[in-house]
Amino acid sequence: MFPRINLITLGVSDLKRAVQFYETGLGWKKSEESNENVAFFQIGALVFGLFGEKELAEDIGIPFQKRQDYSGITLAQNLESESEVDRVIEVVRKLGAVILKEPQKVFWGGYSAYFKDLDGHIFEVAYNPFFPLNAKGEIELNN
Repeated sequence: MFPRINLITLGVSDLKRAVQFYETGLGWKKSEESNENVAFFQIGALVFGLFGEKELAEDIGIPFQKRQDYSGITLAQNLESESEVDRVIEVVRKLGAVILKEPQKVFWGGYSAYFKDLDGHIFEVAYNPFFPLNAKGEIELNN
């Protein structure tokens, strides 16, 4: 079996607000496959989805619960420079993201910051000189 994750979906409290945050804050473009109930963004080979959190719980077949402050999961976006990390953090800050860790040089030799989006999902924005990006902006690990 070929290892893959094709789609990551986040439950959000307000879909329109979340779409605006990702389009403006991270510069992602919503796909035409989106509709009034779900938004999709092509992120390299991965599709990133936003879906109402109550509707997502219903689709899973579990009762809706308040999200924890820390779920043990982060999503990360590697960028091409430290200045790009700084720029993204300033844009998402202005949109209402909570900055958990200001941009800084980190122990592993890169530069990163963490923020919570408008629904509390934790993102890392990083420049990792050990994971160069290809022409499509994707990380290609050595096997």
